[in-house]
Amino acid sequence: MPISTRTSIIREAPGRYETVEVELDDPRQGEVTVKLAASGLCHSDDHVATGDVPVGIYPYAGGHEGAGVVTAVGPDTPGFEAGDHVVFSFLPACGKCEFCARGLSNLCDLGASLLTGARAGDPASFRMHLDGEPVGQQCGISTFSEYTTAAVDSVVKIDKSIPLRAAALVGCGVPTGWGSAVNSAAIRPGDTVIVAGIGGIGANALQGAVHAGATTVIAVDPVPEKQEWAKQFGATHFYENLGEAAEYARSITNGQGADAAILTIGVVRGEHVAEALAAVRKAGTVVVTGLGDITAVGAPIALGDLTLMQKRLQGSLFGESNPRRDIPNLLWMYQAGQLKLDELVTRTYTLDQIADAYDDMHAGRNLRGLVVFD
Repeated sequence: MPISTRTSIIREAPGRYETVEVELDDPRQGEVTVKLAASGLCHSDDHVATGDVPVGIYPYAGGHEGAGVVTAVGPDTPGFEAGDHVVFSFLPACGKCEFCARGLSNLCDLGASLLTGARAGDPASFRMHLDGEPVGQQCGISTFSEYTTAAVDSVVKIDKSIPLRAAALVGCGVPTGWGSAVNSAAIRPGDTVIVAGIGGIGANALQGAVHAGATTVIAVDPVPEKQEWAKQFGATHFYENLGEAAEYARSITNGQGADAAILTIGVVRGEHVAEALAAVRKAGTVVVTGLGDITAVGAPIALGDLTLMQKRLQGSLFGESNPRRDIPNLLWMYQAGQLKLDELVTRTYTLDQIADAYDDMHAGRNLRGLVVFD
């Protein structure tokens, strides 16, 4: 039988999150129902609320970074049982499509449905309803909810010894930032790296850059109070804009520039891409991880600089991480003391405070806010 659960939705974009009670369907084959323990407050959900990222249906239940405990398993769904501890991966991985077979499961074909609010392959199939009308689920999982029903393609089982509050963070922000440095930027020992935008993604890009062996890690953020946070996660230098960071990088590299620049700015614009490209050396790499208006076109980059200096402009989705491999791996690193997770959370909130939490994010008060459920 369907259950009632409290969920945070937006009714339109632009809009603000509000908590309502919805009807949640039982899991079908290949699905589980999960009681959430915690959910990270990622900027991507704010992009949905502002309209930078259009979605297929309203109302729309937010949240895509969370962890919890399985309470029900759909029929003929092996591998899961009630009581399992799980992390949601906002990117589903079927394990069967061409990209999964190539080892690029972050680009799984199931991702085409992430913003429709419906189930993959069935645009008329929804698991949440409000007053009898369908409610879209962010990335098919909607972790801003006390309970949620999701496909097992979006669920990764974890060891029960791992605190669920920490585990929630590896569903998006940690692997996205970490992988942007380690995978997408391919940082090497001794490199000079610029990370622009020190929030939940940028802090983990700093951690990834340090782990990969970068000697100089330059953090950039217009909020000067973030300097101490940046240093905590490995930054060796801090500047309030990309121009100053680039000038310093050139000053220590015989005028060449940084080996890599990673854009984890909350709202990325074309001019940020151009500044980052100008900041890297010959054959350097610019990684674009942050989002802005996803319908926007164009960046004022110097084409001659791109071609003649053999620079690389690289997009990065989920930090090129593979959910079923990298989510457990990052949690093992956390348990071994090689990865900071608890330190990322600067404030906790209740489900009813999500709109206020995003106000705090806009004001630069958080690295990562966390919704904690009872």
